[in-house]
Amino acid sequence: MTPAWVTAFLDLAPGNFEDGVRFWAALTGYDVSPPRGESDQFATLVPRDGDAYLRVQRIEEGDDRVHLDLHVPDPGAAAARAVGHGATVVADRGDYVVLRSPGGLAFCFVTHRAEVRPRPTTWSGGHSSLLDQVCIDIPASSYDRECDFWRDLSGWEMRSSPVSEFRSLVRPQGQPIRLLLQRLEDETGEVRAHLDWATTDRAAETERHLALGARVLDPRPGWTVLADPTGRRYCITDRDPETGVLG
Repeated sequence: MTPAWVTAFLDLAPGNFEDGVRFWAALTGYDVSPPRGESDQFATLVPRDGDAYLRVQRIEEGDDRVHLDLHVPDPGAAAARAVGHGATVVADRGDYVVLRSPGGLAFCFVTHRAEVRPRPTTWSGGHSSLLDQVCIDIPASSYDRECDFWRDLSGWEMRSSPVSEFRSLVRPQGQPIRLLLQRLEDETGEVRAHLDWATTDRAAETERHLALGARVLDPRPGWTVLADPTGRRYCITDRDPETGVLG
């Protein structure tokens, strides 16, 4: 059951929630919706145009992380299919189902409708950028299995990369989030994920992030690894923010 939409969730530990929401709202330039949920644990980052694809959640325990929401007409049927591919159901809430991939990455099937991908933002210096990718970080021993799982689950075509430790899933037209699959040097461990930005000017975009409180961890050819004020790692890449691919 190919998802009609993909949402990235920033899961924030209680002590990081307020600072994390403030930083990511400023970084995207998006408004924060009123809180919702039984304990006001959810909020949406509302783009200036298009439909929302970034949300935040205050989690009860554990470190900051990222999970995916896959939007489908029937979460129960989608969950049953995912289990057939190796997923595990964590909780079935009726209108949404929480699962884990074979390697342990959390994701949900939900029914919320959305269809218009937000456009990149042009900043005061003239460059543009967009948060548009979730990179799934996979230990080496489970890389092939996890890649097959996300390919089969999404129905998106798998594509190799010039960089040997990466594969990507070809994002269908109109989808807000690309999925990149990274093979880690670690042999074992749990699968996790981080967020990636695309920009027309990585140097200018990096300076914009630093001014808001981020710090550079590792500049590399093609991308820069940063940490937000709460320590969450993410990347700025040289990919085109309109197409999502390298020029």
